[in-house]
This record gives sequence, C-alpha cells and structure tokens, in this order.
Amino acid sequence: MLTDVDVPALLPVYATFPLRAASGHGSWLVDEQGNEWLDAYGGHAVATCGHSHPDVVEAISRQAAKLLFYSTAVPHPAREQLAEELASRAPDPLSRVFFCNSGAEANENLLGLARRRTGRTTIVTMLGGWHGRTAATLACTDGARYEAGAQRAGVPLSRRVPFNDVAAMRAAVDETVAAVLLEPVQGFSGARVATREFLEAVRSRCDEVGAVLLYDEVQCGSGRLGTFTAAEMMGVVPDALSMAKGLASGLPIGAVIAAGSLVDDLAIGDLGSTFGGGPVPCAAALANLAVMDRENLLANARTVGEFLTSGATALPAVNRVHGMGCLLGLELDRPAADVQRALWAHRILTGTSTDPRTLRLLPPLSFSIAECELLLAGLGRVLT
Repeated sequence: MLTDVDVPALLPVYATFPLRAASGHGSWLVDEQGNEWLDAYGGHAVATCGHSHPDVVEAISRQAAKLLFYSTAVPHPAREQLAEELASRAPDPLSRVFFCNSGAEANENLLGLARRRTGRTTIVTMLGGWHGRTAATLACTDGARYEAGAQRAGVPLSRRVPFNDVAAMRAAVDETVAAVLLEPVQGFSGARVATREFLEAVRSRCDEVGAVLLYDEVQCGSGRLGTFTAAEMMGVVPDALSMAKGLASGLPIGAVIAAGSLVDDLAIGDLGSTFGGGPVPCAAALANLAVMDRENLLANARTVGEFLTSGATALPAVNRVHGMGCLLGLELDRPAADVQRALWAHRILTGTSTDPRTLRLLPPLSFSIAECELLLAGLGRVLT
C-alpha cells in the first residue's frame, strides 16, 4: 500500500490512514479494493453533510459548467448570497463577511483586523489552542514545534494563559493587548470546552481594556456542536469569528464574520484574497447549508453527541468524554494512537489529539444512530 512516504514527488509530512480512498458516500469511505470504512473522522471535520452528498455534488457541477472562476474583481451572486446566509445565521451583532481560502487565512485576517482597530500588537491565546500554520497563526498555536516555526519567521509569540483560568486570563489581558483569540471548543487538544464563566470573563475583560474578542470556529463551527456557530451554543458573542473546514462540505473556503463596529472603517484594498469567495466553493457552501436545513443536521448533531457520549462513558477504558455534538474527545486509560490503530482492523477511522490519551471523534453531522452503534461496538471490542 502506497503512502506519501513512498511517493518521491510528495513531501513526507503527513501521517496517513492505512487505505487509499477510491470514493465516499455519507459516513463511509470506499478503498481501492472495494472495502467500506466507517469514517468517524470526517476528513478532519470537513465532511459536514457526509461524503459527496448528491445535492452538493450537483451544485458544484452546475456552477462549474456556468462559471468556474473569476476573481473578486467581478461581483458574483453566489458570493453575495452566501454572505447573506452566514450573516443571517450568526448571532448579533456579527453581520459582515469576508471570504478567503482556509481556516489559517481566516484567522490571519481576524488578527489583522484586531490589530488595525486597536493599534496594538499583543495577542493573548490559550494553552492547548490550535490556530493554523501560517506565520501569524503559528505564533498563536500552542506547542514547541509551532512556536519555533513562528520564531524562525520572526513573528512574536502570543501571550499564553491556561484554558478556563479566569484569574490568569484577567492578569494577562491588559491595555497592551489587541485581542484574545480562542477556540470555544479546543479541537486538536481533545475537544476541551470553554466554560460559560470563562467566556463571560474574557468578554468582560476585553471590554474593560479595549481589546477585541475573537473566536476560532474553524473546527467547532459550521454546525458541528449542534448550533451553526459555537458562539450561539456558548451564549457569549465575540467581535468576530472564523469559519472554514465544514463550511463547504469538502471544497476549500474560509470566512470571517465580524461585528460592524470592528470593520466599519475598512476601505477598498484593506483586505483581499484572489480566490476568496469563488463561485464554485460558494455554490458548494450554499448547497451544504441547504442540506443542513432540510435534513435537520443541527439537531442530529446534538442527538449523535448525546448518544456517543452516553455510550462511550459506559466503556470501562473511557475515563471521561469531552466536547459536544459531533466534536468529541474520549479520554482513555491508554494511548489513543494504539486504539486508533486497533480500530483500523475493524475499518473504522478516528482521530487523535495533542493529548496522547484522547481519541478524537469528528463524524459527519449526518452520522446515524446505527453508525454510532457500529462505532461504539468497535470501541468496545478494542478497549476490552
């Protein structure tokens, strides 16, 4: 079986699953031998409405046949319609949208907007946070290898505080701080959830010192928690948030959704992205949103999260379940990587995290109860 390591033209930088995907449907990948694999990883939280949903595929094909691409120099109805859709689904006062290509790029723009508004440069982030691999987002991502990358690029590191530590946060956020950037549910560190008390304290402290509150919803947004935005689920609204991954159910797109007070003085040329809001990704995102509505996937995500949490909690090797909806971390009594590999023998795909004992589940929002039972049965077999 070939992997990236075996292909000389590819840089060997990815750890890969033990299959070569030929196709996908719903919550399943099909390998080149025709075997079906239950995908509880969702292409890293991207397959929102399942793999190759026919409505999304049809929307992509229809738009590509009409106009594959033109840059933002030309207005396009799909871009405008998607902006209106996102603004209508985000909590007030988030109502202004900027499109780009990825989560890291969206987070770069969040940081830039905050620094522009405040005239300050210091960013406060959380231990355990993950925000991307561009220079500015590496400087905000927790972990020695990422900090080293930012330092090689000459970008000052963010000021780090423990997640959910109100006292440490208040001490770190002062009048020199441009913004606090955080994930309401930390994805890569194992689906760790911010408390309501902590988010309210961050919101209050930012208001006190004139800093901007930013949510990275690249992984936990787009309906994954059971509401369209994590901000809605948490009940504490930032000044801006980022979205990407599951927004277009497989095509690359990123978005910033901001309050007017943060962006009302922007002028032409202050932001830009050649491919941002291209016709085909916007068409895919619109179809994805329509499927979410029609198939009631937000409610399904909540149901799936509750079912998997209950079932996993009953397994003796699971010490605790973190997260909610279709973003869960199973804290185990053994290395998660060993469990992940054992599940491969049952053709089940899951993720790991920066916590070596936390197994991460990122299934499509369309995951069924029957598929939950298959996943839990597989876990039960490998954890005994």
